[in-house]
Amino acid sequence: MTLERPLDTALSRLAGTGVLLVALDFDGNVSPHVDDPAGARPLPEAARAIEQLASLARTSVALVSGRAIDSLVEVSGVGDDVLLSGSHGGEYRMEVGAPPLSLSDEELEVVARLGDILREVAAQHPGTEVESKPAGHALHLRNADAETAIDAQHVVRRRVLNELSGITARPGKDVEEFSVLAATKGDAIARLRDHVGATGVFYSGDDLTDEDAFRVLLDGDVGVKVGAGDTLAPFRVPSPDAIAAVLTRLVELRGAVVGGE
Repeated sequence: MTLERPLDTALSRLAGTGVLLVALDFDGNVSPHVDDPAGARPLPEAARAIEQLASLARTSVALVSGRAIDSLVEVSGVGDDVLLSGSHGGEYRMEVGAPPLSLSDEELEVVARLGDILREVAAQHPGTEVESKPAGHALHLRNADAETAIDAQHVVRRRVLNELSGITARPGKDVEEFSVLAATKGDAIARLRDHVGATGVFYSGDDLTDEDAFRVLLDGDVGVKVGAGDTLAPFRVPSPDAIAAVLTRLVELRGAVVGGE
């Protein structure tokens, strides 16, 4: 796949930065969306490019996902050399053996009640499914018919708003997610940038929550939106296959800069 010239030019400039961070959303980005979230896997070309980028000097790769860290590890198959941020910036794996996310007793009680509400809504709306995370829960709507999905959205939003306080809502593509943490993918990018000392960042994603990441990119960084929809990202590609091609091109460009180190 040949990249459009403006994107290729931006990647060429970014490849010359001192310390590069390549941060990637997972679902709908390096992996196509699938009906069963547990069955998601990175496209082979994307997985190969991630491995190659992570092996280069002065280059770090991170997956930044709404998934819980444990789920992200399972479906991504990445090694310990890839940094991870899960739960929309609420969880991190910066190094092997890092302690898990810790919540207060009050927060844990809210998470438990939140789970009860979402499971009750799911039981009343065929095709919807609850995904549990350390700091919250998500109601997946992808496998419900359109009318059922819309009603489930309205019901779950109303119930959570009326019955719980201190909850952050994160609507996404075919999902309604709620958490006791207010962190965003933008927070994740800022923390990862600081952690590796990045002088340039590449970020790509397809969902509404990825806009928080695009929002914190700096001059010289490169943001790529996957698929349709309004976005703050300056570049857009149509599909995860196209992102795999972008990453492969970035391997070539960055390798030419740091390959001998």
